[in-house]
Amino acid sequence: MSTHGSEQHGHHLYTGLDNRKLAMWAFLGSETMFFGCLILVMLINKHNTLGSHGQEIFDLALTSFTTFVLLTSSMSMVLSLAAFRNGSVFWGRIWLGLVMLMGIVFLGGQVYEFSEFVHHGLTPSTNLFGASFFTLVGFHGAHVAIGVLWLGTVMLYSFRGRFRPGSDMWGIELVGLYWHFVDLVWVAIFTLIYLI
Repeated sequence: MSTHGSEQHGHHLYTGLDNRKLAMWAFLGSETMFFGCLILVMLINKHNTLGSHGQEIFDLALTSFTTFVLLTSSMSMVLSLAAFRNGSVFWGRIWLGLVMLMGIVFLGGQVYEFSEFVHHGLTPSTNLFGASFFTLVGFHGAHVAIGVLWLGTVMLYSFRGRFRPGSDMWGIELVGLYWHFVDLVWVAIFTLIYLI
């Protein structure tokens, strides 16, 4: 019964949850602890600065704009999944492409911000603030870049006939979970590091 039952349910566990989603939730849980540690270190070192490098170095207008772009991308991700589920592959791709574009805009803003910090003499080796900031925001940026590449892969699969009406949508659902997680982490970083 136990072996045969697991075969009948395919990728589902006895809890009724898809084991791929369960694995993703476990991964995101570990990532939450990882980012929690980085944010804690950043908060501890936030005021440990040299010279003029401190809260005033942040460009809140730019960061607020890129934050808005990233948070808006989550809505586009939801609309993309809804479109694919409703059988509108065209609009699913449009929304998915928009998510990718917004992720790239966010990354562009981070690259510009990093270059400005370096121009003002703040690098990872300048002080604890610089090391903590570049590590935290850099790792988040790497996660966004991975998300954009993953979205591109999903887009490619959509052109190969995947995600048609009635097909399994787990590929889009998993990248959607990951993307929402990346957005939530940025909300925490933006609030705790930039605003407070």
